[in-house]
Amino acid sequence: MRIDAHQHFWRYRAKDYPWMSNEMGRLQRDYLPEDLSPLLERQQLQGSITVQARQCDEETTQLLQWATESEGEHAVVGWIDITASDLPARLNAVQHPLLRGFRHQVQDERDPAAWLQQPSVSAGIALLQQQHYVWDMLVTWRHLPALTAFAAQHDHHWLVLDHLGKPDISQGAQAWGAQIAELAAMPHVVCKLSGLVTEAPQGQWQAAQLRPFIEEALARFGPQRLMFGSDWPVCLLAAEYQEVTQLTHQAIEMLSPDEQADIWGNTAAQVYQLLGEKHESVFTG
Repeated sequence: MRIDAHQHFWRYRAKDYPWMSNEMGRLQRDYLPEDLSPLLERQQLQGSITVQARQCDEETTQLLQWATESEGEHAVVGWIDITASDLPARLNAVQHPLLRGFRHQVQDERDPAAWLQQPSVSAGIALLQQQHYVWDMLVTWRHLPALTAFAAQHDHHWLVLDHLGKPDISQGAQAWGAQIAELAAMPHVVCKLSGLVTEAPQGQWQAAQLRPFIEEALARFGPQRLMFGSDWPVCLLAAEYQEVTQLTHQAIEMLSPDEQADIWGNTAAQVYQLLGEKHESVFTG
């Protein structure tokens, strides 16, 4: 199985996506399943994980509808207010066969470290893990110490680090490796090889500049805890879809076929339980 483990859909309305600045003009339009489908087919990918881009229940409902209507293997990482006092009822209301996890845009909180330390967040994550939902983690390299402490407290189901924790490309891969080492040592933490092209300053990147980060991720996580993600359409700010897939292909082509297969889809299939009903999978973190 070959899976794009991280992409987004939206019907664009400016008020719904305040994070899309005027410098992100290419994103300010609709991006729908029919736009992604030929890109997946061209790269011989059988499906994708659609990840939330708005913090609202309505988007999760829409993403689930699109996933249900799409051919191939698809699942959704939606959003839910995990600090809500009625979280159990909210989870009951949103449950769906293709809903595999949730994400909160922690990086956009005024104080991400303080947000992660809230008792209501801890209680919410504990409930999500009890119900076998994956939690995607969106932070930047500045927040990795706080995220490491958070991950150490919540080890009953998979935690997925989006975009390698948005490393500071200018510091180099070895510096990022040192920052990520403690988090990467936790067997329940998985990392997405995604988002690197847009972390390069002004989106001006070269493969030789970014490949060391993938190589460092391989050394820290190993292929069985890495997964390819395009971050489409956000990646279009710096690279076309095929350029993103080519970057990963070139960085891992020295691995064995089985190791490459883990990164291209097997890890995603295990973590997001693409081969069966959500509660039938056994967490092996």
